[in-house]
Amino acid sequence: MFGSRRAGLVRRLWRQRCVASPDDSPGALKPAAHALFKKLKDEELELLVQAVESRGACEAGCVWAPRGELRGAKQGLAPQVLLCRLYRWPDLRQPHELKHLCYCAGGRGGCGDTAALCCNPHHFSRLAAPETPPPPYSKAPWGPSWPDEPQHPGTQLLEFSYNSGDWRDTSPSRSTVKDGYWCKLAYWEHRTRVGRLYAVHEASVNVFCELPRGSGFCLGQLPAAHRSRAVRRARGKIGRGLLLSRELGGVWAYNRSDHPIFVSSPTLGPPGTRGLTVLKVLPGYSAKVFDYERVGGVGGGRLPGEGPCDLHSVRISFAKGWGPCYSRQFITSCPCWLEVLLNRPC
Repeated sequence: MFGSRRAGLVRRLWRQRCVASPDDSPGALKPAAHALFKKLKDEELELLVQAVESRGACEAGCVWAPRGELRGAKQGLAPQVLLCRLYRWPDLRQPHELKHLCYCAGGRGGCGDTAALCCNPHHFSRLAAPETPPPPYSKAPWGPSWPDEPQHPGTQLLEFSYNSGDWRDTSPSRSTVKDGYWCKLAYWEHRTRVGRLYAVHEASVNVFCELPRGSGFCLGQLPAAHRSRAVRRARGKIGRGLLLSRELGGVWAYNRSDHPIFVSSPTLGPPGTRGLTVLKVLPGYSAKVFDYERVGGVGGGRLPGEGPCDLHSVRISFAKGWGPCYSRQFITSCPCWLEVLLNRPC
């Protein structure tokens, strides 16, 4: 009975594998995969089935496997690389392309056994790297003017004006450090802020519209008045959204949705970069979106066409990019976006 139960779990796992890349079919990985499955305890197999069948929507625990390369494939593969190739990224090659997510105990040495590691494929992300930018989009000029967006009475708008130079600081005050917040989140639709600031106490927070048994900042619960068709379409792409985590030295964003997110912050570009840097983060990828050490050396506090900006903030757009390489010159032209207002060091 127990053997047939394990065999059933293994069959369910094999059915969930990804479509392979042309040069590497899943069948080529089958001997290594079955060798790994044999090493896993029944509890580990059940956790792995839960993770892959929910595609990470249900945050299953760590799946502990013995360290060492698996020799059933053409070349030796680490367990986490093998499972990530089977269930998430068929083109993955090396462990250094992966990053443990903040909730993975394996990334913190939580197992207590140096001979074991976590191989849950949904406890990892791929590292996003800056892409070579295309030529600047030339339809709209890059200049000091607001995009022409409709305004509705009674809504709360961005609290600065480029032309007048007036600006009221909406970032968290230094006193919030004592209150236990490391950041506050503001959700915007074009130039209108929707809902209140969301204070983040824990080391990480999910921002989502749809997430089974999810906890965090649920955008689906925010009011829906004056919502345009473009906003409704963009909101439909947020899905599982993203995971923001405060980690050693900085803040990371992990894209949990099925569509790209676009990120900008004062520390995102390479040293010496002038102007706006917007990074495209694909589904399943992570990026370090803020560096606490670098922010002290970043000069300037203005964005072209948008006036002053808080150097301790991150802006994230769902599904739509903006900047000199896009038709949307300003993030306020994006249908749905998030402002992450970080606490300033005392």
